[in-house]
Parts: sequence; C-alpha cells; structure tokens
Amino acid sequence: MSAANWITARADKDILYGSIRPTLEIALTFAGLFVTGAATILLGVEITGIMQARGHTPGVVLEQTVFGVVVAGLIYGNLVYQLTRVGFMRRLRRHRSAADPDLSGYFVTPAPRLTVLVPSYKEEARLVRQSLLSAALQRYPRKRVVLLLDDHPRPRSPADRAALEAARALPGEIQRLLDAGAERIARAADAMERRSAVRVDLDLERAELARVHAEVAAWFEAQSKKHPVVDHSDPLFAKVTYDEPCGLHRRRAAALRAGERLGRSEIELEYRRLEAIFRVEMALFERKLFANLSHEPNKAMNLNSYIALVGGAYACVRDARGVHLEKTRPEAADLIVPKADYLITLDADSILYPDYALRMVHVMGKPGNERIAVVQTPYSAVPGAPGMLERIAGATTDIMYNVHQGFAGHAGAYWVGANALLRMRALIDICESERVDGIEIKRYISDRTVIEDTESSVDLLAKGWQLYNFPERLSFSATPSDFGALLVQRRRWSNGGLVILPKLLRYLYGRRNPFVKLREGFFRIHYLVSPTLVNVGLPILLIYPFEHNLHSPWLPLTAIPYFFFYGRDLLQLGYRPLDLLRVYALNLMLIPVNLGGILQSIRQLVTGRTVAFERTPKVSSETLAPREYVFAIYVFTTFVFSGAVFDLIDGLRLQPLFAVFNGAFFLYAIVRFLRPALQGAGASASDAPLPRPSAVRSAGRVVRDESLQSAG
Repeated sequence: MSAANWITARADKDILYGSIRPTLEIALTFAGLFVTGAATILLGVEITGIMQARGHTPGVVLEQTVFGVVVAGLIYGNLVYQLTRVGFMRRLRRHRSAADPDLSGYFVTPAPRLTVLVPSYKEEARLVRQSLLSAALQRYPRKRVVLLLDDHPRPRSPADRAALEAARALPGEIQRLLDAGAERIARAADAMERRSAVRVDLDLERAELARVHAEVAAWFEAQSKKHPVVDHSDPLFAKVTYDEPCGLHRRRAAALRAGERLGRSEIELEYRRLEAIFRVEMALFERKLFANLSHEPNKAMNLNSYIALVGGAYACVRDARGVHLEKTRPEAADLIVPKADYLITLDADSILYPDYALRMVHVMGKPGNERIAVVQTPYSAVPGAPGMLERIAGATTDIMYNVHQGFAGHAGAYWVGANALLRMRALIDICESERVDGIEIKRYISDRTVIEDTESSVDLLAKGWQLYNFPERLSFSATPSDFGALLVQRRRWSNGGLVILPKLLRYLYGRRNPFVKLREGFFRIHYLVSPTLVNVGLPILLIYPFEHNLHSPWLPLTAIPYFFFYGRDLLQLGYRPLDLLRVYALNLMLIPVNLGGILQSIRQLVTGRTVAFERTPKVSSETLAPREYVFAIYVFTTFVFSGAVFDLIDGLRLQPLFAVFNGAFFLYAIVRFLRPALQGAGASASDAPLPRPSAVRSAGRVVRDESLQSAG
C-alpha cells in the first residue's frame, strides 16, 4: 500500500455499490418510466370513458374524480421513485472518491475547526459510547466531540441515577483512552525531530514509522477484542471503528518494512495523520443545568442551546431562578466554548466511518461549494438485525438512502438529521431569536415541527444555501427493534410535512426560473406530502368499491414498474426476494400510525399549537405500543375483510378480491410484526421539573460545586 492512499483505504465494495451497473439501471428505469407514463395516459382515458358510459351524474363524477385523484397521488410517488433512481444512478456513475493527495492538505496547514455534537436523552451508555468513539476516532485534526446530555440532571430512581452517571463518565473515559495513544505518537514524532537535527537516516525513520503503525494496529486489535458483543450493532462498530483501521495500519507497516521509499516530509505527514486519529477534545454539556437555556423537550433545542454558546466564554451565576450562564472574559470564565467552522450532528445511536469528517469537510472546501450549508451521507440501517420487524424496517431505511441520493441528483436534497456536517456560518444566517420569560432563546435549527431537519432545510434554501448528499455509505443508525419504538419513529416522520408545505411553496414561488421551480418543486413537494397521499389514498381504494375501475388493465400496469424497481433495489442492497412483500405488509400495517402523525399535523395547522416531540426509544427493553393504534390496526384489518364480504353479497368480484389480497398482507403483518411486540412491555418517560445541579460538566471542564454555591 502506497503512502498516497493508506489513510483512506477502506472496503469500497460495501460503500459504493461496486456490483451495480449504473448505465444498465438507468436504461431499465427509463423503460419503466415509459410504461408508467403510457399506462397513466390510457388509465385517464378510461376514467373519462367510464364517466361517459355511466352518465355524468354528480355521484359518478365525484366517484371517478376521487378515484383519479387517489391514483394520481400514488402514480406521483411512483414517478418520483423512478426519477430519483435515475438521479442516484447518474450520481453513482459520476462519483469519484477523493484521492489522498486532495485530503493531505488538512494535515499540513491548520484545518477548519470541527465540533461533533452528540445529543442524547435516556439512551444506553453502551450505544452512546459507540457513537462517541466513532466520532472521536475520526481521521481529522482539530476536532472536538461534545456529548449533549439531556437527561434529568437529578433523577429520582436509582436506575436513572446510575444511567446518568454512566453517561456522564463517558467523555472523560474516552479522553483518557485516546490521550495515551496521541501522546505516544507525539513522542515518536518528537524523537524523529531530535534525531533529524543531528543526521537524517531515512532507513531508520521508516523503520520507526513502521513500528508506530504496528503499535497503532495492535491498539485497534486490542480494542476490538475487548469490545463486547451485545447486539448486531457491535460487530458493525468493531469492524468499522477497529478492525478495518487495524488491517490498514498493519498493511502500512508491512509496506514500510518491505522497503517503500519515503522522504522526510512524507514521514512527518504520516506522523501528523497518526496523531490526528487519537488527538481529540472530549466534552460534556447539560443544558438543563442552566435556567437561562431552553428546556424544551426536543433534540433541536438541545442542539440550539449549545450552538448559541459556540465561540463564547461564560461565568456561572446563580439567582432566584437557578444557575445562569453569563458572558464574561475568558480568564474569568467557568465555561469556554471554542469557535467552530463546522459542526457535525450525530445521533447517539449512529456509527460513522473514520474518514466521514475528512470527506465531508473536503466537499465543503471545494471551490464553488461556498454556499453549501449541509453535507451528509443519509444513514443506512445497521445490518444483521436478528428480528424480522427490525430487518424489514431497516430495508425501508436503506431504500430511502437511494431516494435521498436521487433527490440530490435533481436539486431536491433534504437534510436527514441522524448525521450531517453543518456550516456554522449558514446556521447563523438562519438563526431566529425571541425572548421567552425574559430569556433570549436562539433557534438555529427549527423546532416548530417534530421533523426539525426537514423544516431547517427549507429555511436554508430560502436564504440561498444548498444541501448536498455525498454518494457513499459512510454512516449507519439503529432501526427500532420493536413495534412500539417503530410506531413512535414513523408517527413522527409522518407528522410535520403539511405544516412545512406552505413555507416550501413560498420558497418555490420566489424562484425565478420556471423550469428550475417545477423540477425542484416536483421532488421537494412530494417529500412533504407523500405520507398523506399514500396513507389516505390506500384506505380509500381498499374501502370504497371502485369495481368498474378495477377491471382496467392499465391500473396495475401503472404500479408494476414501481414494485419491480423497489424489489430490484432491495436485492442489490442484499435483501431477500420475498422481502418486497414483507415491506408492503409492514407499510400497510403502519397506515393507522402514519395517519396519526398526519392528524397531528392537521391539528397543528388548525390550532397553531406545536406538537410535542417524541424521541424514538433506543433501549434494550421493549416499548409498549399505545392501545389505540393496536386497536386501529385490528379494526382496519377487520373492516377490509368485512367490506369484501359485503361486496361479494352485492355481486362485485374484483373489489372483494382486491380487498382480500391486501387483507392477507394485513394478517401477515399482525402475525409477524405486531403480535410479538404485544408480548413485550415498556414505558416512556417525560421530562420533569429540574432541581439545581450539584455539578456542571461541560466543554471538557468541570465546574466545582463551590463555584455554584458561591454564585447562589
């Protein structure tokens, strides 16, 4: 392995879809688009013919209009999926991963300052530790990693206290672990400097560098062996974070020992890169310790509270309402939050490839990308899920990775919040301030809806910023393992699009180029309204007897290309042939859940009251699904089958067949996905009033108890 690529070598086959032939897939997709378009036109002609044959009575016109609107909404999604597939394949065909010479400059001159923010609320310390290590071991210089702990700072139960203390201990533990490695490499680099001041012996220095690489490889190997395997995320974490770097450094040591020629400057550069792996500033911040920071129970305000402090020095001052952070001089500060050029937001159940930060910053720094605000790799599901529900839900996540890449290919990208690199200047540009109870609250990331990343995407677009999806799989995030947790996640995902839609329409209206406006709007609008179109449209088709329309051969032909390509994409992602049917069953079962989210959006539109944010539970115990949703799934299934019986009595043939076909998928979903979840139990916790803390840990420093007492 040459010095030109040792730091960025990795399993590209797993990341870049190495087995896919993009040109073939594009040709196939265009054929599918032609079939869909032709079938849609013929179906429209047929609907008009049905109205003429049955007479233009108000009832017939209304029935056929409703049918046409519902089917048009479903075909809209079909076309978007196929067009995003074309966009994704085109991006895949054009993409060339940055070569090492393009990335070396970040280790020669001062790199942009990077802070990784890991928001966490009542999550298992084991998972949080994985995410923190994944961030801390990024091959990037000048990096900070901050755990934004949002748990109640003074929990009452012993279990919650133990969990909180375990989470609080993580940054310090990781700091000590990595400092030891960074200091060893720094000492080796200093020894080289001292030897070179007398006489430069490149053979000796290459041998010493090989020894250091071997030590680094041994460290990664030891960490991998010590890492416990509790669930299927652990093998992935060990592979990405420990095993692949171990192999990389071992091969590098072998290449140096085999006589690879390096000059002094190249050896010095390798030492800088090695030290950058371990050199990190770990920190902990708890916003709920401070009375003048927002305590709104959502991830956006957890992030906003810290972002508002970036670049400042603060003293802890106590008044009647509690401890406050007030700006002060650095020498008098209890808390100093260094400046940052870029922020990475990383969910506390996510895993990054070690060169994620380096590659995202490289994209930001390219000429012409000065107006890019967000660079991300939409996350993939953690592979190897043991349960059927988690595996199939993960399949829908992996498909959405393709869709988001396709959105970017059509200038329709959205920020997907599990991980992203954010330009600090862009966040400042969209920041909004307000005073609440006499306290200034800054919102860089919108918390008006529960899909804060989506609304913030529109805010950035309105200010002239752009969003970019990097076409490599460099991030993974956990999928809910039980139905209760999945319900919370998917209900939140379906809630908020209708609230954001007017803001998006205002942005699109201001676009001057009509072609750009239509193209961008075609994809962006669908992302917001698709939950409503699908989850309202399908029940109408299942419940109302559109018998005359079901005789049409063009109706199924409009849908066949969509299911063909969805299944083909699942196979290319490594899923099984029958998983397409399982995905369909899961999506049917989630209709009542998605409708619940849609109704919450409508209620917010009508009342103006913000919907409470619900975090997806990320714990090993099962989450209890709300009874009303379980009841709704059973009622919906019963209604579909009873409707089929009544349709048969009325002499219909295709409508009951259509209903029974889909009802069978409902039953399958209940047996395979829902019933196992009903055997588990769980509970969700809510935020409680916050007493005064006994200690404040933040920004890599600990504020002593006595400093708070004296402030009070």
